[in-house]
Amino acid sequence: MAALKVRNSKQTPCEQCPLRGLEHFREFTAEELNFVSNFKTGELAVDAGTTILLEGSHSPHLFTVLSGWGFRYKMLDDGRRQILNYVMPGDLIGLQGTLMGEMQHSVEALSPVTLCVFEREKLGTLYRNYPSLAYDLTWIAAQEERILDENLLSIGRRSALERAAYLLAFLYQRAKATNLFKGERVSIPITQQHVADTLGLSIVHTNKTLKKLSERRLIRWADRGCDILDDEGLMQMSGWEGYSEKTRPFI
Repeated sequence: MAALKVRNSKQTPCEQCPLRGLEHFREFTAEELNFVSNFKTGELAVDAGTTILLEGSHSPHLFTVLSGWGFRYKMLDDGRRQILNYVMPGDLIGLQGTLMGEMQHSVEALSPVTLCVFEREKLGTLYRNYPSLAYDLTWIAAQEERILDENLLSIGRRSALERAAYLLAFLYQRAKATNLFKGERVSIPITQQHVADTLGLSIVHTNKTLKKLSERRLIRWADRGCDILDDEGLMQMSGWEGYSEKTRPFI
């Protein structure tokens, strides 16, 4: 894997961060904003398909997704892939490698992604001097665990149709909350292989399942990805009550 090159100049000052203008994210205090602004060392722009973090790697950086889509995954020795979760604006990646020494999963960009870059060696200062930001990191980790619980429920107990309905409703609602659609009906940039690798289904079974959702006019599949036509219908089919977080933290 080619080394990622970090641009040292701050293309987006924290004071002008577009995520701060969204109701979905909590506001920083002036002191917190000043610390985060100094904590940030630059930005990294990567293309779709780029491996941002590799399982087993030791990264000196943490990243917050500023824009774009990505996903976390693990690989088996024979090449089979399990997608664990998807990352969107406001999500923190690389914390696992900071706390455990090395990454236990990989992260890949689904679309062009812009990342805010932080030096992991400065994380101790955050924990010592900014308890509210330390709590935010704990919240982010707990939320990730909650999402993984729901994904495990899908793989373990939901039918294939319910699994697919939940996944697409979840991605749609999260993306809408973080303004990835910018008020328009934009496709979720995933392939049927991504869906199969998330749900633990064969590509043939996945194709048949997605066709059933299309026939019920809940989704429309296109070359560029998946269009969500009825997210309420998808939630009802999966038995999922929806994305409940109105305001969440980010770093």
